[in-house]
Amino acid sequence: MEQHIVKVLSVTPVTHDVRRYKVAKPKGYTFLPGQATEVTINKPGWEDQRRPFTFTGLNDWDHLEFTIKSYPERNGVTGQLALLKAGDELILHDVWGAIHYKGEGVFIAGGAGVTPFIAIFRQLQQEGRLGNNTLICSNKTVGDIILKEEFEQMLGSRFINTLTREKAAGYDHHVIDTVYLKEKVKDFHQHFYICGPDQMVSDLQATVAALAGKNALITVEL
Repeated sequence: MEQHIVKVLSVTPVTHDVRRYKVAKPKGYTFLPGQATEVTINKPGWEDQRRPFTFTGLNDWDHLEFTIKSYPERNGVTGQLALLKAGDELILHDVWGAIHYKGEGVFIAGGAGVTPFIAIFRQLQQEGRLGNNTLICSNKTVGDIILKEEFEQMLGSRFINTLTREKAAGYDHHVIDTVYLKEKVKDFHQHFYICGPDQMVSDLQATVAALAGKNALITVEL
């Protein structure tokens, strides 16, 4: 079982409760965009508290990057991560994950479920292969949208946002369901990538399967 102790190089805010962690990269450590590893904090009492987080940087970068939403009220790992500073240490483990790019399609994310898609879209942009890929994100409010400007720059009108707890000009106000998907997606015979809260993923997996039929191409991370 792989295990690497790495230094935190920097911590910067992305939204009010999401931070970007720049971390030293172990020699020879590789992953596919969309994959994750289990992370622990190298501090007394936290070394055995493993949690999965997605790599949001690219393999050819000289460091690793994680984009992590913190839940301080839970008094758990993400709350502790929010307190980290440059010089602190993390422990990384094996690379794993079902989500990786299989072909052009529709990416559907709930909140921080967008994180596996960050590296995928960055890699596609680097290779000039963004094509007609579409990203549909559901968030509570505008302030919860992760990397809004970067995705707008990459995808333009193919970056679609819907809000569930706020009405704001220029944004949809609708849950992602059958009605919404039929409005936004014209072709259901393409790849669908879904990541978010477990219930949302399960519901959307069934919804897309019903819309696409027996040949549905669905990749999920639960």
